[in-house]
Amino acid sequence: MDTDVLRSTAPVPARTATLPADEGWWRTAVIYQVYVRSFADGNGDGVGDLAGVRARLGYLKSLGVDALWFNPWYRSPLADGGYDVQDYRDIDPRFGTLEEAEQLIAEALALGIRTIIDIVPNHISDQHEWFQRALAAGPGSPERERFWFHPGRGENGDGIPTNWVSSFQGETWTRTRNPDGTPGEWYLHLFTPEQPDLNWNHPDVRREHEDILRFWFDRGVAGVRIDSAALPVKDAALPDLPPGSAPAIGHPHIDRDELHDIYRDWRAVADEYEGERVLVGEVWLEDAERFARYLRPGEMHTAFNFGFMTQPWSAQAMRDSITRTLAEHAPVGAPATWVLSNHDVTRPATRYGRADSSFAFDRKRFGTPTDAARGRERARAAALLVAALPGSLYIYQGDELGLPEVELPLDAIEDPMHFRSGGVDPGRDGCRVPLPWSGTATPYGFGGTPWLPQPGDWAPLSVDAQEHDPASTLNLYRAAIALRRDVEDLAEGGFSWLELGADVLAFRRGDGVLSITNLGPTPVPLPAHHEVLLASTPLDGALPPDSTAWLALRPLPERAGGAHH
Repeated sequence: MDTDVLRSTAPVPARTATLPADEGWWRTAVIYQVYVRSFADGNGDGVGDLAGVRARLGYLKSLGVDALWFNPWYRSPLADGGYDVQDYRDIDPRFGTLEEAEQLIAEALALGIRTIIDIVPNHISDQHEWFQRALAAGPGSPERERFWFHPGRGENGDGIPTNWVSSFQGETWTRTRNPDGTPGEWYLHLFTPEQPDLNWNHPDVRREHEDILRFWFDRGVAGVRIDSAALPVKDAALPDLPPGSAPAIGHPHIDRDELHDIYRDWRAVADEYEGERVLVGEVWLEDAERFARYLRPGEMHTAFNFGFMTQPWSAQAMRDSITRTLAEHAPVGAPATWVLSNHDVTRPATRYGRADSSFAFDRKRFGTPTDAARGRERARAAALLVAALPGSLYIYQGDELGLPEVELPLDAIEDPMHFRSGGVDPGRDGCRVPLPWSGTATPYGFGGTPWLPQPGDWAPLSVDAQEHDPASTLNLYRAAIALRRDVEDLAEGGFSWLELGADVLAFRRGDGVLSITNLGPTPVPLPAHHEVLLASTPLDGALPPDSTAWLALRPLPERAGGAHH
C-alpha cells in the first residue's frame, strides 16, 4: 500500500502561536463569516484577498466580533468556490500567500479576534496530487484506494455503480478513460465531478487530515469548521438507496456511526493545543438524538443549527425551532449556535420579504418576488431575536449591512448549482456579491472591478454611508453585539419563554432582560420595563409589526449608560 502522505515545503513554526486561555470562549462567541473572494480586494484585481481582510480588521474589531470563520482559502481551481481543495497547506494565489495568512491570523489575534478555518473532509479537488496519481496509476492500484473507484454495472460497465443522489443534482459517478482511450472505472463524487470523494476507511486519509489540523493549529488557528460533516464515511458495500425515502439510520453515506471515531481523533488533536481549539460541525440532520451525538464530550464543541435559518416568518414555527434546538443541545451540555444565513443561503433581507419566507435549496427560482422594505425590517428584527438567544452567534458578511440577495445576469453566474439544475436554480452567487465599503458607484470601495457585479443602488448600504446613521443596520448590529458582551443576563443568563400572544416571541434572559419580537400584523403593547436597551425600529409605546425590542426589567448596574435605537 502506498502510504505516502503529501508534505508541505513551508517551514512549520514552533508552537509559539499561543491563544488566550479563555475557557469556553466559543460558548457565547460572535463569529463573523468571511467569504474572502467577496470581502475586500487589496490588490485591485476585482477578487477579494487576504490583503483586503487585513486592511479591514479595524472594521471587524469595531463590529465587536470574537472570531472570523474563513471559507476555504486554500489553493483551488474554484470549481465550487474553493470547496474543491487542491492543497491544504497553501493559500490560493488569488487570495495571497501562506505568509500573509499567518500574518492575518496573528494580527487578528492581537485585536482579540480568533480565526476559524474551513476543512472539507468529504472530498478534494480532481487536481489534487492524490487524485492525479490515482488516475495515472489505473484500476486496482494502491493510489486508487484513497478514493471510491469502482467498475460500472452491466456487461460493458456502462451502468453507474449506485443510485445515490447528489447534493448538487445530477449524477454522483463519473467514468474515467483508460490510457488507451477505452472507457474505464467510475469514481464517486457526492458533489461535482471536480470533487472526488475520499475513502475514509483508508488510513492515509485519516492521517493526512490530522496532519492538516496540526499544520493550521501550529499557525495559531483557533478552530475548524467541518464542511458536510455527516457525509465522509461510506458503506464499503456501496448498496443502492431503497426505493422511496432514504433510510434515516443505516444510510450508505449519511451519518454513519464510524464518523464519531474520526471526530474523536480530531478532538484529541485539538486538545493537544493550549487556548481551546474548537471543532464546529456543519451537520444537517433531522433526528435530534443523532445530531446530539456529534456534540458529546470528546467530539465536536458545537454544530451549526440550520433548523432556525430555514423557518418562515412565523412565531409558532420559530418558537418550535428554538425549543427543539435548545432541547437537542441540553443532554450533551453543548451551546446552541444561531445563524440567519451563510454563503449558500438566500439573504434574510430578501428571504423574509417573500410570500414563502422559509428556505429550502430545491425551491430557489429566478424572479421570486419580494417586498424589499418588509424584508429589511424583518431581517433587522430577526438579527436582534437571534442575538438574544443563549449560545453562539454567526454573522455572514454583509448581513450587518442589510444587503439583499442579488439576482445576477445569467452571464455572470459561476455557481455549479445553477448549471447542474439545467439553469432553473439561480444558484448561490446572489449572496456572494462583493461588499460595498464606500462611494456612490460600483465598486463601492471594494477594490477593482468586482468578480460579480454589484447593483447600482447599493450606495446607501455601504459601510461609510451607514457609519454615520445611528439608525442604520450596521449600528444596530454593533449595539446588539456590545450589549451581548456587556450585559451579564444576555451573556450568561438563563432562558424562559413568556406568553404574550400567538404572534409574539418573548423570552427572558436571566431575571433582568426581556426580548420581544412581533411577527403579527398589528402593534403589541410593551410589557412593563425599566428601559429599552435596543429596538430594531423606533418605538412609540408599542412594538410595531416585524420588529424586536430588548427591554431591561430593572436597572442594569453592569452598564454605563443606555443604548437607544
